[in-house]
Amino acid sequence: MVAAVQAAGEELGLPFIAAQADLGDPEPMGDEQGRPYAETTFRWIDPDHAYWRDRRLALHVSFLTAARLTADPFFYTEGRLGTWRSTALLDGIDCRPELLSPNLGEAIVTPVHQPRGLVGAIVWCSTERIGVERVFKAHAARLQALALRLIAAHNEARGRPRHAAVPQTLTRREVQCLRWAAAGKTDAEIGIILDLSVSTVRFHLRNAAAKLGATGRAQSIQLAAGLGYVGAGAA
Repeated sequence: MVAAVQAAGEELGLPFIAAQADLGDPEPMGDEQGRPYAETTFRWIDPDHAYWRDRRLALHVSFLTAARLTADPFFYTEGRLGTWRSTALLDGIDCRPELLSPNLGEAIVTPVHQPRGLVGAIVWCSTERIGVERVFKAHAARLQALALRLIAAHNEARGRPRHAAVPQTLTRREVQCLRWAAAGKTDAEIGIILDLSVSTVRFHLRNAAAKLGATGRAQSIQLAAGLGYVGAGAA
C-alpha cells in the first residue's frame, strides 16, 4: 500500500509525499522496524529537510490544520485551498507560508478521519504547477481510497488507538446520559432532564464508561463522541 501511494503520486505528477497515520502521534509513520517511510519510500520536495523529525510541525502546517477540519480531500494551488464544493472551513486557512515556499508547486491532501478521534493525512506534492484542479477532479476519489486503506491498516497493525477493542453496545439511557454530560450538564441536571435520580444517572454513566473502556467522565465523552454516540447536536 505504501508503494501504491508513491506510484499514484508519480503517475499524477505529484511525486513528493508526506504521510502521517495519526496527527496526534509525535512519532513518524514507519515500518515494522521503526524506519520512517519518509526515509525508506517517500520522497520530499526538499531532500535535505527531515521534516518528520520536527515534532512541532503538525501544529503549524496549514495543510494539516485543514485536514483536522474537513474529511474531504482538497487541493492547494497559488496560496489557496479548494475542494469539490464551496466551504468556509478551507477559506479561513492561512496558506501564506506555503505560498512563500520556494519548492512547493501544487498539492492534493487526503485527510483520513477514523473512529475514536484519530485523524491522519497524506499529502501529494509537486514542485511546479501541473493543473492540480484538473488532476483533483479526475483522481481525488482514488487518492482518498488509497489513503484510507493505508492509514486504517497501519493504525490497526500498530494497535492504535489504544483500547480499540469492540465496545459493548450502549443502552438508550446510557447514551442519553452521555449526551447531556457532553453538553456540560451535571448529574443532578441530567436527572431532572431525564426524570431520573442522581444515583441512577451515575449508574448509567459508570456502565457506559465500563463498556467504552474509559477511566473517567471526560474520557467516556471523548470515546463516545469518537464512536458516533455523542453528536454535535442537542441531546
